[in-house]
Amino acid sequence: MNNKPAPPTEEPCKPGRDDRLKAALKANMARRKAQARARTDAAAGDKKAED
Repeated sequence: MNNKPAPPTEEPCKPGRDDRLKAALKANMARRKAQARARTDAAAGDKKAED
């Protein structure tokens, strides 16, 4: 009598979201590593300037 189709699942959207999150995380980690390298280079440069 009430033959309603099942609602679509959210599964097809999930890979796109996962890919976006993975890309955002990778970009964030690269940015943080670059900042850390810049800080250590600046600190090393300050120590060499003092000598």
